[in-house]
Amino acid sequence: MSEAIPLPIQMSDAAATKIQALITEEENPNLRLRVYITGGGCSGFEYGFTFDEKTNDGDTVIEKNGVIMVVDSMSLQYLVGGTVDYIDGLAGSRFLVTNPNATSTCGCGSSFSI
Repeated sequence: MSEAIPLPIQMSDAAATKIQALITEEENPNLRLRVYITGGGCSGFEYGFTFDEKTNDGDTVIEKNGVIMVVDSMSLQYLVGGTVDYIDGLAGSRFLVTNPNATSTCGCGSSFSI
């Protein structure tokens, strides 16, 4: 038996469940969560999340529980080994990334530095 190749980035069950709920709400089964990195934020880089209907050349596709998450190749290099999660707590509800490549993060958890 061959071993499964580990995914470069993971999606938690909570994130998959929330993505599915949002797709159902939008009534568009072609949507997928796009995770990306932009310059900015209080720590240098910032995580971004949006819904997209297409997968671009070079995108990494992660599928879990019937939902799809895509990450462009430029962003993926900063996210390898990370996990996209969804939390619902007193501070609000949001997607967040647990990123082992980040040397520091801001208090809000939406920006980081490497």
